[in-house]
Amino acid sequence: MTAAEWLASSASGAPAELVARAREWLARVPPTGNASVDLAGAGRMALGAVIDSAGGRPAAADLLAADALVTLALEARAAEDPSSLGEFAANVRRAGAS
Repeated sequence: MTAAEWLASSASGAPAELVARAREWLARVPPTGNASVDLAGAGRMALGAVIDSAGGRPAAADLLAADALVTLALEARAAEDPSSLGEFAANVRRAGAS
């Protein structure tokens, strides 16, 4: 399943603005063919934008999108390769801290 498919399958019932923001961030990531990597990359980009922002409603929407994208990245990795989930999560965390 692609990152876009993960997002679409998980978007049921989510607020439209959140889904739209997450899609916008995901569209900025060059596809690698690995859903968890692509979702995590989009989440990191969204979080970076929040950190660099002046705040306000757009930043809040991006923060929620970052959270959703990273959560989906972890879900995707758990489905792709459960044995690597811990290492993947640690790498996502480290990358987000830099």
